[in-house]
Amino acid sequence: MEIEVDNIEYNPGKETMWWGTLGTVRPFQPFHPDVDAHQIYVALDNKTVDVMTLIRILINRTNAQRQDIAVAYNDLAQKDLNAALKKGLSGPVQELLLALMMTPAQFDAHRLRHSMEGLGTDEEALLEVLCTRSPDQLRDITVAYKEAYGRYLENDLISETSKDFSKLVLAILKKEELNTPGEIDYQLIDQDVKSLKDAVSGKKPDSAPWIQVLTSRDSDHLNRVISRLEDLKGEPVDKTIQNHFSGDFRLGLRTLVHSIQNTPLYLAQRLQACMKKNAVVRGIMVGRSEEDLLWVRVQFRKLTNVSLYSTIQKEFKGDLQLALLALCRSEDIW
Repeated sequence: MEIEVDNIEYNPGKETMWWGTLGTVRPFQPFHPDVDAHQIYVALDNKTVDVMTLIRILINRTNAQRQDIAVAYNDLAQKDLNAALKKGLSGPVQELLLALMMTPAQFDAHRLRHSMEGLGTDEEALLEVLCTRSPDQLRDITVAYKEAYGRYLENDLISETSKDFSKLVLAILKKEELNTPGEIDYQLIDQDVKSLKDAVSGKKPDSAPWIQVLTSRDSDHLNRVISRLEDLKGEPVDKTIQNHFSGDFRLGLRTLVHSIQNTPLYLAQRLQACMKKNAVVRGIMVGRSEEDLLWVRVQFRKLTNVSLYSTIQKEFKGDLQLALLALCRSEDIW
């Protein structure tokens, strides 16, 4: 499908978004929400819904622009755009376009709620959201969760997790980077390395230092700590975690460390492992589309020797394939 990429420029003073320089979706210019709303109205008003027009417009606009389109559509049609999309569409493409219409915080809150609904908790989905978001984003997600579901995210996490794993996810949710960003504090690095090393040196490992250190420092500091720890122990930190911890807590520590070391690589690995799962692919493609999906694409290609674009072409069909390809943006050839 032809993707519109011309006349795109970014005016940081004009829109508020979680903006990253490595996103595949960028502000569309010239942007006229009333024109987009009218085209969407026509696309949805036909007996046969024009899905291609919906994909072309909604995926080629930023989230902030989509919110403006939703307002313009409401003014034009006197009805809610989300309700119209639900009525006119069905299946995976409906789920994808509705995900695009949520704000980033709403979408992550939706993913967290979905991971805890029903029988059993999807710990991997839960951890993916929590471990790859900044403290500010997590605060926004917490507010959005309460607004959307009338429930407290912290309480739901407590009820759906247990023991050390519960302590870890709550610490991630409330994480504050206590070291000074941009400054290399060698004394604190030494202190943190010692804390982590001592915690796994006895007969019974102590989870508390691992939780405390990994959820209260920025990634630059933690990468130095992890590198020093690996040098001292003569093994990757992933192996240290595997050898000394177990169950959901081990999964949580491994996910947190992988996201600290290289978030795009972690997400590429998750895409590779879960390409058959629509919810996972949708979550990453939508959730990272304005942040670092270009870098996820690079890591996916290195990991699999096949581009993400080609993989989507192979694994998906129909309207969902077209929508995912539009989010992916283009092929990676090198």
